[in-house]
Amino acid sequence: MDTLILSRMQFAANISFHILFPTITIALGWVLLFFKLRFNRTRQERWMEAYRFWVKIFALSFAMGVVSGITMSFQFGTNWPGFMETVGNVAGPLLAYEIMTAFFLEAVFLGIMLFGFSRVPNWLHTLATFLVAFGTMMSAFWIIVLNSWMHTPQGFEMIDGVAHATDWYAIIFNPSMPYRFAHMVLASFLTVSFLIAGVSAFRWLIGGRTEGVKVALKTAVFAAALLIPVQIFVGDMHGLNTKEHQPAKVAAMEGHWETSGNVPLLLFAIPDEEERTNHYEIGIPNLASLILTHEWDGVVQGLDDFVTEQGEVLHPPVAPVFWSFRIMVGTGMLMLLVSWGAAAIMLRKKRGVEGLPKPVLYALVAMSFSGWLATLAGWYTTEIGRQPWLVQGVMTTKQAVADVPSAMVLSTLIAYLVIYALLLSAYIYVIFYLARKMSRGEEIGTRVAPVPTTQKTEIPAE
Repeated sequence: MDTLILSRMQFAANISFHILFPTITIALGWVLLFFKLRFNRTRQERWMEAYRFWVKIFALSFAMGVVSGITMSFQFGTNWPGFMETVGNVAGPLLAYEIMTAFFLEAVFLGIMLFGFSRVPNWLHTLATFLVAFGTMMSAFWIIVLNSWMHTPQGFEMIDGVAHATDWYAIIFNPSMPYRFAHMVLASFLTVSFLIAGVSAFRWLIGGRTEGVKVALKTAVFAAALLIPVQIFVGDMHGLNTKEHQPAKVAAMEGHWETSGNVPLLLFAIPDEEERTNHYEIGIPNLASLILTHEWDGVVQGLDDFVTEQGEVLHPPVAPVFWSFRIMVGTGMLMLLVSWGAAAIMLRKKRGVEGLPKPVLYALVAMSFSGWLATLAGWYTTEIGRQPWLVQGVMTTKQAVADVPSAMVLSTLIAYLVIYALLLSAYIYVIFYLARKMSRGEEIGTRVAPVPTTQKTEIPAE
């Protein structure tokens, strides 16, 4: 493997690890705000019990996201100097906006959110929770703006091989940004919904059957059940936008080689790029045409249109995009089945969480990190699907890579993978360690008395 392939693998490893934690904090901040507002309105201790547990997970996730983000940003200089040399006039300010409008906001108010229960008025603690949640959303906004611009670049001109911004409104609100941002935010809320549902189901199964666990589990299940159909709708709109601006990516997602109508939706196939065909196809006739064109016999552009007369391939590698897309969709369908099943049982029996049978609770536990799987699969579909371009139509990935020995990249890649495996294992272990510890007699829930309307609450140290 040469430097280009190894550098791509290293960046993929870094961003795959990093994206796991913002995917949690983007939505979890708003869930914590919901818990806090419900407590402020009802003065029911169960909402604060849920807040106190999940604010710990937020703090852990936030710290992991910050550290992994710093490591990832170094690679722009060490592995991809051509990126900033060519489009730094656009990418640099967008990254700076993320720091100025989001990171500083989070850094200032995170301490109040985590440790200010007994030190500041209740309204200020609620405001701090809101501002931290808003900061995480703004951070996601600017990062998605840059990523979307790389897919659908507008508002710039090239002068001597360097991009110069001419219209910041067009750069920020580029054609794919609204769809990509909505899709990512919904993915974050679904990730958090299943994480809360899974960990709460685990606590319920091991005996932590308190009101705080119950309300967290119920909130998460119904949030997931409501959001997954919205995500399917937004995903369809995002796909149509991608078809318009990046047809090669859509062709790879569908495993579609020759431009034609009446395109089947392939449930299974083994794409073969050498023979430029699929083996062992299993599909539903005409369904891909219907989804992508909203017509039964609609014409869909094929991968063969993206090969030049000289034999240069200008479409992404087919198999990774084809399979990652199906993993994302398959995980989403499983999310729909589990969340709707759990919600239906709670509504039908009118017993709430107590009515959930053990198999459903175990299913929720198994789905705890399903959001991560769907997010990574979707991210791979998006990013691999952009190849061979780094910035669509502007510069290729090959043009941006650093000229460094492949052995050096390989050694750092191995080191990253080892460290990330250890950190990820520790992260998951800590989550379930806290779940077990707080379910043994619900130490935090029983030691803190219900908070009067004039009293402030304090987080006991763990």
